[in-house]
Amino acid sequence: MRRTASAEWHGDLKSGNGTISSASGVLSSTNYSFHTRFEDGKGTNPEELLAAAHAGCFTMALSAQLANAGLTADKLATTCTISLEKGPDGFGITESHLDLVAKVPGASQEAFDKAVQAAKAGCPVSKLYNTNITLTAKLES
Repeated sequence: MRRTASAEWHGDLKSGNGTISSASGVLSSTNYSFHTRFEDGKGTNPEELLAAAHAGCFTMALSAQLANAGLTADKLATTCTISLEKGPDGFGITESHLDLVAKVPGASQEAFDKAVQAAKAGCPVSKLYNTNITLTAKLES
């Protein structure tokens, strides 16, 4: 399986701008720029897209882990926060934090925790990142 997306940029870093598109058409000439990445400009940025990818992938992986344990979630809600920080060698992604709130009828805390940790380790996007991945998870009754 392969998925594709493309980016186009015009101009220099600070005053230039670009667009990002995906083969599916979900992103179609979506604006990104220095202002959308480092300030509050209108548009997206690579870190926001990485956060969406990690949240989506982890949540799907957790659904699979729960199914393996004979459980089905009423709701899995994951928010991912990507941290971009400047270090001695320039900017780098230093953390991807997943924050999960889940409603899984019949799940014990132990079964839930086991599924969460397996999903965190097995999620293909988690495997892609070479950074610290943290997680908080809350099982609602």
